[in-house]
Amino acid sequence: MEVLAYKHLLAVATVFTVIALCADYYCGVYVTSLKGAKVPDLILDQFEAIDMSFLFVYGYMALIAAMFLQPTLFRVRTLHVVAIQFSLLLLLRSAFMLFTHMETPAGSATVNFPWFFQGLYFENDMFFSGHTAMPFLGFYLFRHSPFRYVFLVGAIVMGIVVLAMHLHYSIDVFGAFFMTYCSYRMGQRLLRKLDPTYLG
Repeated sequence: MEVLAYKHLLAVATVFTVIALCADYYCGVYVTSLKGAKVPDLILDQFEAIDMSFLFVYGYMALIAAMFLQPTLFRVRTLHVVAIQFSLLLLLRSAFMLFTHMETPAGSATVNFPWFFQGLYFENDMFFSGHTAMPFLGFYLFRHSPFRYVFLVGAIVMGIVVLAMHLHYSIDVFGAFFMTYCSYRMGQRLLRKLDPTYLG
């Protein structure tokens, strides 16, 4: 079975993912507890917040699920690649959260996640937008498949959604595309060291 053939890489990816999720959680708790600054924004100042909660919550969850389900169901040998790249981007975002103490923009829409996911929703975690970055990562991860366009559209839609809801500043969304590319390139270097068969 493919899973057994890649068990060591999957184990490394699992550990890396757990570390990244823990870092994201504790950094999120920390920045939510801080008093930061609310600053003007050239785009957000032009309109009131629009409630697009369904897309913000379920659209994003569907994109993340699709990112992991595709390799799980069809190309298990690439599952560790997805997990490690996802984790690296999450770690990078967690680190940047700590250096940008800005509060969620004024007048932002209220968000309610289902079940325990509400406990994983934080405020003041501004730079950079995870809702934009994670789908855009999928665009790179599946760049040899038409599936990549689902993630490209998803990244653009999520960027529009977080701006419409006033949940991120413009720079958080625009910067997410650049930060995702940088993270992806770093991930490629890391994967070449971990996996001699990696051709990405």
